[in-house]
Amino acid sequence: MSNPTRKRIIDELLASVEIPDSAYEKAEDRYKDLGEWFERDESRCSGFEPHIYPQGSFRLGTVIRPLNAHDEYDLDVGCRLRDGITKESHTQRDLKHLVGKDLEDYRIARGIKDSLEEHHRCWRLGYADTLKFHMDVVPSIPESASRREIIKTAMINFGSSDPLARTVAALAGSITDKRLQNYNTISDDWRISNSEGYARWFEERMKQAQELMQKHAFEAKAAKVDELPAYRWKSPLQRSVQILKRHRDVMFAGNPDGKPISVIITTLAAAAYQGEIEIDDALDRILSDMGGLVRTKAPRVPNPVNPVEDFADKWADAKYRHLNLEQNFWDWLEQAQADFGIIGDARDIELVVEQAHVKFAADLSTDGLDERLGFGAPSIAVSPKVHELTGTPAKPWRTD
Repeated sequence: MSNPTRKRIIDELLASVEIPDSAYEKAEDRYKDLGEWFERDESRCSGFEPHIYPQGSFRLGTVIRPLNAHDEYDLDVGCRLRDGITKESHTQRDLKHLVGKDLEDYRIARGIKDSLEEHHRCWRLGYADTLKFHMDVVPSIPESASRREIIKTAMINFGSSDPLARTVAALAGSITDKRLQNYNTISDDWRISNSEGYARWFEERMKQAQELMQKHAFEAKAAKVDELPAYRWKSPLQRSVQILKRHRDVMFAGNPDGKPISVIITTLAAAAYQGEIEIDDALDRILSDMGGLVRTKAPRVPNPVNPVEDFADKWADAKYRHLNLEQNFWDWLEQAQADFGIIGDARDIELVVEQAHVKFAADLSTDGLDERLGFGAPSIAVSPKVHELTGTPAKPWRTD
């Protein structure tokens, strides 16, 4: 059951990590501008029905402020050429460099000084304006009908409804990856990716709080939820993912290569979420249940839109053994349960402020904080044991 004070504390933390809607709008302007560039008659890709779309946290509405104010935002973008290019007509390298040529023309035309960078799967385009970010553009083509059917069947076997599985599987694509041995040769074996399908699955999980979503749509003067961009839904699931990612970033600030990856946190949180309409209730559910959703056998954390893919495949990979990735995930989850328990049960302003800073890198203003949190009484001095509290063994976050 929701606790008003605990909810207010979490709201204060979220206010410190969320980015303004204007930042989403700026990113949206960027990928729309890129889409218009690719659709020009002069574009090399224009004859192949290009489709430019956002991916990752910008698409899901789960972006958080970087820990370091000088860090860039990542804007992941898909570039799907939907007609005229197949695995029989082009190699992965052919597709990637076709897209890269149009991106280089765009960079020059828009006066972007940083060179276009080639990465394993994408091209990186850097921006340095009012919102400092880089755009990672991943080229792809539609996946074959036979593989889409396999994906649909696998999703149904893993518990998805037939309509959702059918919709999601239709969005699957094949992406380029220069690390593959067949990168330079004609081959049917390309990597599968389905960021649009994943976003649809995530949205379905959010929509379990249907009444709340409709309320948000009404307040935004939209006829229905689907008319709003995802970042304006402000669902308890999105906000839970944001605050969990921030806790993870702070905990692994000195070991970024070893931190639990965002897609694992996002997937497990979405799978655990059961439509709670209050943020503290949503975190109750997620922190209590997400660990139980990790499978004992591979795939340990299945991709919900391609269940044969394991988001946790690096956990057992000898190349990454030195990073202790699986143990780091369990250590993070245990610490998150403990830290949310401490700050959620706090009834002292100094304790809340200190824990917010130490565990979430959130600098809360004490001006009027007593009143905003509903404490209604002067704060008292913090005991030296505050620092010991951060090391308190994990306790159940749920209290019901």
